[in-house]
Amino acid sequence: MLGPRVNISSENHPVEIASRKTMVPAEVIIKRNVWVGAIATILPRVTIGENSVVAAGAVVTKDVPSNCFVAGVPAKVIKKIGQ
Repeated sequence: MLGPRVNISSENHPVEIASRKTMVPAEVIIKRNVWVGAIATILPRVTIGENSVVAAGAVVTKDVPSNCFVAGVPAKVIKKIGQ
């Protein structure tokens, strides 16, 4: 489930000034049964594991393990979700 105004970014650009006219595509993987709260941002090269929850307004810069709740900027694991 995705909340309103979720941003899933699959493109980035090089940091070098001479290369900034190009875009570099990268994969974003969202596995089964994931909830993403309103206005969250998921950046390129990130995988969100099964059954995880991303809090509203979070900015996900790194992979999220399965069965976790993440929040913050940048997003951090707040707690594991029990099965």
